[in-house]
Amino acid sequence: MEPALLARLLDLPQGRPALRARLRRQGHPQLLEALRAYLKRLSAPKEALAALERLGVGAVVAGQQAGLLGGPALSFYKAHTALALAEEVGAAGIFWVASQDHDVEEVRHLHLLRGEEVQTLSLSLPSLPAGRIPLAPYREALVGFLGSWAKEARVAYALEGRTLSEFFARLLLAFLGERGLLPFDPMAEELSPLFQEALERELADPLASAEAINREAARIRALGGRPPLGRKPGATNLFLETDARRLLFYHGGVFSDGVRSYTRKELLEVVRADPSRLTPAAGLRPIFQDLILPTGGFVVGPNEFRYVAELSQVYALYGLPMPALFLRVQGVVLEPPAARILRRYGLDPWAFVDRGEEAFLQAARGVMEGFREVEGEMARLLQEVEALAERAKALEPTLDRPFRRYRARLQGEGERLLKKLLRARLQKDATLLHHLERLKRHLRPLGLPQERVYPFAMYALRHGDALRTLREAPLEGRAVLVLE
Repeated sequence: MEPALLARLLDLPQGRPALRARLRRQGHPQLLEALRAYLKRLSAPKEALAALERLGVGAVVAGQQAGLLGGPALSFYKAHTALALAEEVGAAGIFWVASQDHDVEEVRHLHLLRGEEVQTLSLSLPSLPAGRIPLAPYREALVGFLGSWAKEARVAYALEGRTLSEFFARLLLAFLGERGLLPFDPMAEELSPLFQEALERELADPLASAEAINREAARIRALGGRPPLGRKPGATNLFLETDARRLLFYHGGVFSDGVRSYTRKELLEVVRADPSRLTPAAGLRPIFQDLILPTGGFVVGPNEFRYVAELSQVYALYGLPMPALFLRVQGVVLEPPAARILRRYGLDPWAFVDRGEEAFLQAARGVMEGFREVEGEMARLLQEVEALAERAKALEPTLDRPFRRYRARLQGEGERLLKKLLRARLQKDATLLHHLERLKRHLRPLGLPQERVYPFAMYALRHGDALRTLREAPLEGRAVLVLE
């Protein structure tokens, strides 16, 4: 189910009026002090420190896993949407660094386009939360892969991070700190104590939030949707970190992580000694975020939208207003080589991102010598069949439908043959093939949309106008970022 339809069916808060109605909400009493201490330890730019004062108005929050070199460009697009919305209403733009996520497959790869070649660095990371993975064992590999970029001031500053999540937070500060972006790492030593009270509350009734999720999931299914979240009997919304990060189950007054059992008292002692060892699952993370931050707006991607939509009853359970939801801007960056090829064929970049080779072949029809003639002959043949059908109908009306089926089959087979002809010509035309492969590397690397593969920092390091172009981009919908 599309986010727009889901929002209407569930009556989810969206848009500027909903955002403004949720401003001036209080966050955690120690938030300002703790976040200032965190930012000072990271030597954040003065613009980020000044943005702390806007927390009194409220916050627009985005978030993502702690990817290498800032992760795929969609992280910057989320940050841009949050910052642009926050600027409209005078609030702070906050980026939640998902340091508690232990799905290292999401963050261990770094893909760069260099010399018209896709180059990849893959790190062998332990299955730990990103906030627990030290950067030191991987710093040399990163420096070697980045080459001269590792010495660039902003990257060198980021590489001073102690952990993978701190590397990510520093990278955000280096490239977007001047816009006032505030990274928030829930596993940072200054910030993790803020969650103690929330964790204690969840431990007091550990199945309530899971049951709330299941009730909302049932409602979404009844409306024809497919809820992404669901909790098995006895499953809580908390993970416990010991030698690994495991989901806690609760039955008969006892907690279990599948390895050993815990009393509530034992888990409370864990929380009071080190709150970062107990972390929320996806069904609880946005609520914990909004218990600490004065969130007025929440910027999400389409998949995030679906799971946040399932949490309205969990928000109600905690007595929190659901934030206004905004879909992040989608972006595609055009460097000069790709822009020239697209102009040559009159091809829209988003058409290529969405449909790849099929869109290119459609655009290339006009430049393939002789193809227009064949296409024209096919169209004339279909017109003749149409005329033949009309004459046959005049002779025998019952033959109208069979002739129309014949024409439809002929049209379908003709399109199939034309596509085969296009592909055959493509393989024989070195220029066309070169242009197609170049567009793939730029716009659909690894067969995925560009924004899910290349980091935006790559473009900012290559083009002095990249960050300005991003700042001037729309904050929602689809954006084409043309660089010089």
